[in-house]
Amino acid sequence: MSLSRRTFALSSIAAPTLAAAPAPGLKKIKDVMIYENDMYYCSFPSIVRRPDGELITAFRRAPNRRQIGIKGYSHTDANSYLVLVRSKDNGETWTSEPELIYAHPWGGSQDPCIVQLRDGSIVCTSYLWTLLSKTSEAPNPNVYVAGQYGFQGGFVVRSDDGARTWKGPYYPAPVPDRTVRNLFDQPLPTYNRGAMCQGRDGRLYWVIAYPRKGERAKTDVHLMISSDRGQTWKYSCPVATDATAQFNETSIYETPKGDLVAFIRTDGLNDHTVVARSRDGGKSFEPYQDAGWQGHPHHAIRLADNSVFLVYGYRHQPYGIRARILDPECTNFATAAEFTIRDDGGTRDLGYPWAVALPNRRILATYYFNHSDGLRHIAATLLSY
Repeated sequence: MSLSRRTFALSSIAAPTLAAAPAPGLKKIKDVMIYENDMYYCSFPSIVRRPDGELITAFRRAPNRRQIGIKGYSHTDANSYLVLVRSKDNGETWTSEPELIYAHPWGGSQDPCIVQLRDGSIVCTSYLWTLLSKTSEAPNPNVYVAGQYGFQGGFVVRSDDGARTWKGPYYPAPVPDRTVRNLFDQPLPTYNRGAMCQGRDGRLYWVIAYPRKGERAKTDVHLMISSDRGQTWKYSCPVATDATAQFNETSIYETPKGDLVAFIRTDGLNDHTVVARSRDGGKSFEPYQDAGWQGHPHHAIRLADNSVFLVYGYRHQPYGIRARILDPECTNFATAAEFTIRDDGGTRDLGYPWAVALPNRRILATYYFNHSDGLRHIAATLLSY
């Protein structure tokens, strides 16, 4: 992700584009409330389906500081924690009291991105902001500071018992030959908001964002690989970089033929989605391609017929959630018809969808939402295809 969403949000406002015809085969069934509480600002969900059918939705929960008279909202908060709720009826109802995944002792944890591995374990990635004593204070100039927070990079936790207990945190390696540091004057651990994937070889593939060489706030994206279920990571190669455009929040998907396809959020390309592909198991990526449409960030899942459901937030009026059905190899990303899931959002502070396939050709897409700049909450939409 971008190192500062507040900076990023102001840099990519563009005129809305005309929506394409509805995606053939997709049908909206209903919207579902997953979690809301007027004491909390809830955002950035991810979801997995357990082998027994239980659904787990993870999200970031922070105090709703409007309750104590603070105006506006922030994506940095020292009391931002990673939590989860569960559903045993395919998303119809959810547990009311969230379970804690992890509260980092050095500050506000962000964007829990969960992936379930074939052995049933769950890996969760996050990243950290630490509150400083005053604005722009940092121990050295190679630390990125946004307002009163210093950026600490990413970390990983893992559960082997269905998200009841968690091991970690584990800190992924930095991108080689970069100068940015954390507040402890150590190389910044890699990080991102986006879905990793477990390849056919059992390894985990994770596209991370990282400050470009000599810069602290402008990012490109790179591939990291883990052979031990997310405990350690090795750098592989660049995924997308550019002299002027920036790349950040990215999800990666493995096709039936074994290609790795990265769906990338941009800054400097009129908010267009771009796509990069590896045909050699993540050793290298071909030059990125501009999809020609707006939306971010993305999540891709395989459906029963091997087609791919690609869902993304739409932060232009009308604010909401959109999706496309891609062919199994994701070659028609530029031409696949667009389907509007929600267009009733109150402001552009929404989205970040994450989806899961359900039995009987159904899909549940989760996201965070607001109406009229009101309470941020975790919702979902049930679809059929």
